[in-house]
Amino acid sequence: MAQGISTAATTSSAGTSQRGTSRSASAELPASAELPESRSGSAAATLPIVNQSPVARLQDLVSVPLFERPASELLPDGVRDYVWGGAGEEHTLRDNVAAWSRQLLAPRVLRDVSAIDTRTSILGTDLAHPILVAPTAQHRNYAADGEFATLAAAAAAEALFVQSSLGSTALDEVGAAAAREGAPWRFQLYIQRDRGFTADLVADAVAAGAGALVLTVDTPTLGARDRDKRNQLGRIDGASYPILASAPMAADPAPPHRRVYNPLLAPDITWDDLEWLVGTAGVPVLTKGHLRGDDALRAVECGAAGVIVSNHGARNLDTVPATAVALPGVVAAVDGRVPVLVDGGIRRGTDVAKALALGADAVLVGRPVIWGLAVGGAAGAQQVLEILRTELEMAMALLGTQTLADITPDILWPV
Repeated sequence: MAQGISTAATTSSAGTSQRGTSRSASAELPASAELPESRSGSAAATLPIVNQSPVARLQDLVSVPLFERPASELLPDGVRDYVWGGAGEEHTLRDNVAAWSRQLLAPRVLRDVSAIDTRTSILGTDLAHPILVAPTAQHRNYAADGEFATLAAAAAAEALFVQSSLGSTALDEVGAAAAREGAPWRFQLYIQRDRGFTADLVADAVAAGAGALVLTVDTPTLGARDRDKRNQLGRIDGASYPILASAPMAADPAPPHRRVYNPLLAPDITWDDLEWLVGTAGVPVLTKGHLRGDDALRAVECGAAGVIVSNHGARNLDTVPATAVALPGVVAAVDGRVPVLVDGGIRRGTDVAKALALGADAVLVGRPVIWGLAVGGAAGAQQVLEILRTELEMAMALLGTQTLADITPDILWPV
């Protein structure tokens, strides 16, 4: 594609699949940048986005890290800081990426790797590969078609999509789009201060077709995100949250520098809330935000069907362990009772292989998908996911592993 990439661009020969059996996301998107109104009558707002940039062509972006710079140049400053930023001095933000690099690989040789197979199954859902789209907020800040673009990209790349409760598209619209794509999806939620509203939200998500819930358990309030405070972003200006539009919010009379709690988040969430959710949801509940093995085990004992090792993209509490560091302890504590997933800092297919070798059943990818959306819309996000899948297949071949079951701890170099 010779011209610059629009942040809303969705058509490109570079968006075609690297496999003949996959579909391109570009043909699946609505022509209009306007989302239809939801049942509540609200439509997501969009921040101003740079329309064209000569910074990159999709076909030149041959690895996931190469998407980061052009994406940063396309987004407004406040949005860029919201996506790129972490808590505090951002030590954990940097270490989330670096920790995967510290894990060294120990390849086996003279193994038949002529038929690489990345298929897996998570809680009864068959997946073509173990790379999922993590829940992230407000996709219309990165591409005009927002979550429609992300869902189309995920479907084309055969990746499971997790919808954020802070998304810019209403649940009924997400469910309808997923049904058209034939794509399974999950819904991430926070326990709200108003438990009745939370119950209604869960019912709406399940009715819309969410096959499981992902309960974020590490966020009774937001972290000290210096970039967002500097930009005066309690919310991203101009953004709306149709999924939470009617959520009751507690007013905080304190000056901004003294505000501790977030009006949308329940600071009194406990294990009782998890047990209640498991008992009423009607679909499996995974808990997201574990770093400690004992907490992960207790979640399982409360009925969680799976646990996700996560430090919230290093956006909550600085100087906690990178997820690559925390993962083995959670895997050991859970001891095979439920699937263990991990997010944070995944940038290469080798990172995915390392996560699986450390005991994860799958990984979730957040910021890189946003980079893809910003650079090339659905086609860009699809390309990010397919690069990771291709690199995983390459890594498996070079490690002497044909299936995911062959990726065992002994493919990691002893330390």
